[in-house]
Amino acid sequence: MKSLEELKKLRDEALDNVDLRKQKANTRIVVGMATCGISAGARPVLMTLIEEAKTRGLDDVVVTQTGCIGVCRLEPIVEVYRQGEEKVTYVDMNPEKAKRVIAEHIVNGKIVNEYTIGAYEK
Repeated sequence: MKSLEELKKLRDEALDNVDLRKQKANTRIVVGMATCGISAGARPVLMTLIEEAKTRGLDDVVVTQTGCIGVCRLEPIVEVYRQGEEKVTYVDMNPEKAKRVIAEHIVNGKIVNEYTIGAYEK
């Protein structure tokens, strides 16, 4: 680092990488990782989603985590946000279900209805 300009450029690049709002992701997958989610098995679900997205080369998909989503009894909870579509909330998730959500919903655009909060409540 030789100048203040180089430092500023480095800082701006780091901020761009961290700021999710500037990412050009068409799909954002959010996993509830509060204490309730972690104790229900959210960490393996998160890792499966990340690995599946990476394995399939889904560069326009961001997998991230959040705190409590608010329905602890339905954890692990995964929310899918796609541009131009309504949010889809999947509940009582596990790694196998996460793989199916990636394959059917994220890749093929077909919501896995039996895993959604609406189906669970019926």
